[in-house]
This record gives sequence, structure tokens and C-alpha cells, in this order.
Amino acid sequence: MSHESTSPHTVRTSARTNLDEFIDHKTFPCVGAKSALNKGRIRSSQFGHLGDPAQCPALFDALRVYAAEFPNPGATPVSFIAMFNDTGMDEKEFEEALWEQLQMLHEYDERQGFAWNHDVSQDPAQNDFSFSVGGRAYFVVGMHPRASRLARRSPVPCLVFNFHEQFETLKASGKYQSMQKAIRARDVALQGSINPVLSRFGEASEARQYSGRYVEDAWKCPFHPQA
Repeated sequence: MSHESTSPHTVRTSARTNLDEFIDHKTFPCVGAKSALNKGRIRSSQFGHLGDPAQCPALFDALRVYAAEFPNPGATPVSFIAMFNDTGMDEKEFEEALWEQLQMLHEYDERQGFAWNHDVSQDPAQNDFSFSVGGRAYFVVGMHPRASRLARRSPVPCLVFNFHEQFETLKASGKYQSMQKAIRARDVALQGSINPVLSRFGEASEARQYSGRYVEDAWKCPFHPQA
């Protein structure tokens, strides 16, 4: 593997710039992400390899800072994007690395003394499951360069952390339904079909959506809560 002769700051800036361009492209379907980008409400950090336990402390700290900045995110979209090194993973490898990272992050979170967010289930088979870090619940969206869905084919592997409570706020206001309709129409325009793993929020376990891969009906989430 070659090593670029650039400073960490340059690498982070380049990765974020490429990611912003990916989101800002006219064909990118997620109108929520576009809104967050245009309103300056995307936060990001660069990490090493996805699935590496050494990334947990920095990822945990970054999410804690993000959560503190947005204690009440409201209805205006906001996201934290964790960017990782591109190691050429295919869809299945990315899915495995995603869940390995979330498992290790959860175990690290517990060692810091945090309980699972009480508003969501920690059982990934349940419809009200959401991932929890530092007492906040998140819907996690995985993206990577070799994703079969074009909407998930980001320049580098990413884990996007969206506040669960914000989805609830959007649902209550009626904005979620119109946003979902717009996203699905744009996804069809981009790829000719809707991602088959997408479900209405709260009507199936969101764990099936995290990696972006079309998971089989018999698929079982590899995540195991500690408590």
C-alpha cells in the first residue's frame, strides 16, 4: 500500500472536500444530507481503518463532542460523518467491518459508564432499535466506494451518525414523510429503483439498512448488546 506524502490536515481536508462534492452533486438523492451540508450542519472526522479497535476512543470522543454541540437538534437535518481509510472492501467486507466497529464502540461506551439510550431498543431484531453512544441514540448510515447502490457510493468508507430523536421530530411535524418521498423519487431517477432494504422509519429494524447492502430475509444482525 502506498503512503501519500501529505500532512494529516491535508488528508482530512481532501477527504472532506471530496465527500462534500459527493453530497452536493445534483444527482445525490438524500435531500436531508444536502440540507445539512448547505446549512453548515455536517460535522466530520477522519479515522484509520474501519473495524479497527484502536479507532474507538477517538470516534467515541468525536461523537460526544457532536452530541454536546446539538443537545436539541430540532428539525433541521444534522449529521456526523466518520470517514475511514479506503482499503478496497467489497460490500460484504464493509458490512462486516461496520458491525465490528459498532460492536467495539458499544463495548467501549459501556466501559465509560454509559447505559443504552432508554428511548430505543438495544436488540437489533426489534423495530425500535437504534444504536446508542454516550446515552444518545443514532441511526447509522454506511457508505463506501464499492457500494452497489449509487447513493451509498461515497469517495471513502463512512459511517454517518444521525440523531434518532431528529427522525422522531420530523415524523411528528410531517416533514419526514415528504422528505422520504423526495429521496425515493431521486433514488429512482439515479438508479432506476428504490433500495430494497429501505423501510419506513420505525416499521422494521433499522439495523437492516445500516450497511446499504441488500440483506437476505434470513439475515441476522451480528451486533450483540452487552447488557
